[in-house]
Amino acid sequence: MLTCLALTGMVAGINQLWACKGDRLPSEVNGGVATVSSAERNAAFAAQEAEAADAEAGYYETETERAAELAITPYENLEQPAELKGRDEFLLFKSQFIISYDVNKMCPNYVCWSLTPGRAYGKVQRTNNFHGDPVMNERTRVETFDYNGSGYDRGHMCPAGDNKNTDKAMDESFCMTNICPQNHNLNTGAWNDLEIQCRSWAKNYGTLYICCGPIFDSPNPKTIGRRQGLKIAVPDRFFKVVLALGRVPKAIGFIYPNRACDGDMRDYAVSVDKVEKETGMDFFYQLEDKQEKELERVCNPASWGI
Repeated sequence: MLTCLALTGMVAGINQLWACKGDRLPSEVNGGVATVSSAERNAAFAAQEAEAADAEAGYYETETERAAELAITPYENLEQPAELKGRDEFLLFKSQFIISYDVNKMCPNYVCWSLTPGRAYGKVQRTNNFHGDPVMNERTRVETFDYNGSGYDRGHMCPAGDNKNTDKAMDESFCMTNICPQNHNLNTGAWNDLEIQCRSWAKNYGTLYICCGPIFDSPNPKTIGRRQGLKIAVPDRFFKVVLALGRVPKAIGFIYPNRACDGDMRDYAVSVDKVEKETGMDFFYQLEDKQEKELERVCNPASWGI
């Protein structure tokens, strides 16, 4: 089996690999993408695949076991990070996700939710009905027209595709408090690919605990919006952390720059610890300390099948 996995990794030479060594992003290595040969990258990926296969050997001995794991009762608000320190935060509790909103940047600090197979594969159709959040007052309510002519997409944090089980949840996903200015190619490309991948993971692993949001590298970010007194900050990057619990619990993080992103999903994978360092947030703190530390320090894309 290991020989087959090694051969598979070598054949995949057309794919790029970032093995999360030292937990650095590609842009942080020698000022650019890591200078590693294709053979070395693929050999490393094959080793990760072998490790993942060993860990999950016999993961589901029977379909009954698989069904039981998918039916695990979700933790209560495990997806929500600890209270933020030193920044504006206005919490909005939607029917299926939570928004921490910054009324100064007119963007969420984060949006978090637990993704179940039922939510990911429901029958409710996408509406595209972007609208101001009725919870916000006139001074703080971003409207869909505020993005007109900006050159940025209305980028979902909690995606519409993760709210396909109820009409209410679908409608709430189009509230502008769940939206950030996002590069079109990222929104329809790599970010969308990650959203689709998360739905596939939910189908395979059961409930996922997800948190995502913008990262601002400057205290004075670029803004969009033509209305006086209502300017929307443009993120420099976006993060997402994902946790799956079960017989083999695992967690992974991602950081994408707010631009078109080439390469493989693995190129943007990092540990949850890395995302915490970049955002100042504390994820999955509700877990037992030892388990939290172990899960958050590891970045192993192969264990997630990517």
